[in-house]
Order: sequence, then structure tokens, then C-alpha cells
Amino acid sequence: FSQKFLHSETLLQSASELSKAYLIICLSVSYLSSLFSVYTIFSKVHSDRNVYPSAGVLFVHVLEREYFKGEFPPYPKPGEISNDPITFNTNLMGYPDRPGWLRYIQRTPYSDGVLYGSPTAENVGKPTVIEITAYNRRTFETTRHNLIINIMSAEDFPLPYQAEFFIKNMNVEEMLASEVLGDFLGAVKNVWQPERLNAINITSALDRGGRVPLPINDMKEGVYVMVGADVPFSSCLREVENPQNQLRCSQEMEPVITCDKKFRTQFYIDWCKISLINVEFAKLNVSVMVLVVHGCERLRLQSERKQLPLTRVDKTKQVSTYQEVIRGEGILPDGGEYKPPSDSLKSRDYYTDFLITLAVPSAVALLLFLILAYIMCCRREGVEKRNMQTPDIQLVHHSAIQKSTKELRDMSKNREIAWPLSTLPVFHPVTGEIIPPLHADSYESTNMPLMQTQQ
Repeated sequence: FSQKFLHSETLLQSASELSKAYLIICLSVSYLSSLFSVYTIFSKVHSDRNVYPSAGVLFVHVLEREYFKGEFPPYPKPGEISNDPITFNTNLMGYPDRPGWLRYIQRTPYSDGVLYGSPTAENVGKPTVIEITAYNRRTFETTRHNLIINIMSAEDFPLPYQAEFFIKNMNVEEMLASEVLGDFLGAVKNVWQPERLNAINITSALDRGGRVPLPINDMKEGVYVMVGADVPFSSCLREVENPQNQLRCSQEMEPVITCDKKFRTQFYIDWCKISLINVEFAKLNVSVMVLVVHGCERLRLQSERKQLPLTRVDKTKQVSTYQEVIRGEGILPDGGEYKPPSDSLKSRDYYTDFLITLAVPSAVALLLFLILAYIMCCRREGVEKRNMQTPDIQLVHHSAIQKSTKELRDMSKNREIAWPLSTLPVFHPVTGEIIPPLHADSYESTNMPLMQTQQ
């Protein structure tokens, strides 16, 4: 702007008064245009973003972390690259969650988020506003943008022939990458040879009831990819339906598919889980089933009319018990507004119930306690009565055992007392000399046998 201003100043000195006024006006317009351009660039960050997907075609929108980094303050240390962890929260405006057809995934706070799904025909012409809230996990600041999804109608929706593949060596966020999805569609187009081929939907195997893989050998969750075309299925895709391959699938063996090598370089497809759908044929089957159901229902009603008996109410009059069945739309009639119970209801006294609940178990427990106490305390015969009924020889024997036991226990408490008579030295049977003790004085007495014959 300064350069423009200096250049215009030189022109002003050499021009006439009319040309001076004209140059001043042009300079002001250029200055205002520069200010306006700066303002529009700044407003792009906060403006809503419009996208125009087609119904029945896969929609993928990447939430780039680099795009949202400008909304947060710079990194505190100059010279270092900002790599703040950023997470996203997406929801339909005015609602806590997203539409049913739209899904979202973000593996880590350091990776981009992805919105993906297949728009339905019911939402054609209705702008869907998605609120995107970005959270900076370092500064705890947030920013919010709006994504306006304008779903357009497709002339060939839906494509008449659809095939769903299960890819075992991919996660959903890896498959959503444009280059990977393009490679897969190229391989399918090489096998199928259609004029038109579109990716319809992508679903993670976890959303179909799959199990989380173990974190070993770089195992993947798996992903289902549905594609649609305008020509019938190729012979290679129909090889899964032959009896030999069906038998191998039932035995959990890989079927023999001639075109598998065209996918094997990058994609490992589970051919036993492939689904081939003819949309027109499926619609015809549904309409035929509806007609059959209605026809069976009509025949049942006619048979009921013929078989219902007549009930005689009066001798002169006969009234049929059959009533015409009036079929509705499956919606219950409106019962009006909800009327809560009035405040005039009588209060119920639970005091008696409370006493009964506590008194009956307490009385039973007290009775059992008294019976047990009588058996344990009042039914004992006593020591004297027991001794009177016991023979004397048994009492003497028992008393001798108790005395010996008491003597041994006293000896174990004090090892310095005299030894028992049974452990004293004996005389030699031949010479008559006294045999000295078999151990020294410092011998540990706790290991000494009670009888000499125990050596």
C-alpha cells in the first residue's frame, strides 16, 4: 500500500487537477479493496463450509488438525513446532448426536478425524448442519465450526447391482483414504468391468459385531466395503456361489477364486463373506411377499367368516357373532394428555407392616435361641454322675495316665531335675559293673531317649 501511495504521489505532481481527483479516487478504491480482501480471508476461518454429496454414494470429509491449529494460540516456546493433541466432537445442530447415516472416527488426538457415511434419499434437499467442536488438549481451549451437508439427488440411485466385500487387512480409517479407496475401486473395476462404479458405504467390522483384534502381528479390525455398478456381476464374482466353494466356506477353508490375485497385492478379501445383491430383484421379491401376505390374510378372514357360529339370543331372532374387522395403519389412537394421579389419594400407613416384618423373624430367632440354650446348659449330667457310672478300675487307669502325663509335662519345663528311674544306668549283666552314661555331661538332654532299649 505504501508503494502504491508513493507512486501515486509522483503522478499527482505531474497531472492536472482533474486527473489528481481521479487518481485519489482510484487509490481509495484500491485501499478499500485491499482491506476487504484481508477481511474475507480472516472470515474464512469462521465461516460455514458447504459440501454437496449425492444420495447413495459414499461421503467422506476429513477434519484436518492443521486447519484447526490456527484457531488456538501459538506454542509457548518460539522455534518449536506446535503439535498439540486435538480431538473433535461432532453432532447435528440442536441434537446431541449425529444423523443415523453419518459416522465419525479418530484414532488418536494426533491424527485427523473423519466423517463418513452414505446419505439416504429421505434427506435429499434438506440441509444438514453438523457442529464440529475442536478441543485442544494442551490449552483446554475449544473452537466450533459448522459443516453444512447439502444432499443432492442421484439420477441412477440406487445402482441395480451391489456387492459388499470384507477386507481383512484394513482398518476403516485406512480404507477411507482417497488413494487406498481409489486403488480398491480400480481393482474391482478391473474384475467387474462396469460403465459406472461407485463406493456406496464403508463399515467397520466392529460395527457388525466383530471382535477387537489382539495387538500382535499388526492385526487389523477389518472393514466392509459396498460398491454398486450398472452391469450384472462378473463370472469371477459369482464363483463364490458354486457348490465347491460353498463347501470350502462351510469347512472354514478359503475358496478358490480366479481373480483373487488382482486384489491380493494390497487387499486380503474374505470371499466367504462377500454379498451380491440385485436391487431390482430384491424389490420384486419384497413386493411379491407383500402381495402373498395380503392374500393369505384375506383368505384367513374369509374362512373365519364362514366358520364363525351363530349364537341364538331369542327364539325368533338370530344374531351373528362376527364383526367386521377394521384395519388401521398400525398406530395406536390418541389417548389425550397424560393425567397424573390426583393429590386426594389416601395415604397408607405402613407401621403395622413394619412391625410384622420385624416381630415375626425376631420371635422365631428368640425361640430357637432358647431351645439351643436348654439343650446345651440344662441337659448336662455332671462329673459326679459320670464317675458313679464308671468302673473303679477304669477310673484308676485314667488317673494314672493323667499323673504320668503331668509328670512328663513338668519335666519338659525344667531339664535340670533328676532323671526318671527308667533312664538311670544299669549294671552290666556279666561283670556287674556299673555302665557309665552313654553321653557326656554337655550332651543335649532333649535328644536323650527315655529307655536304654531305644538306642
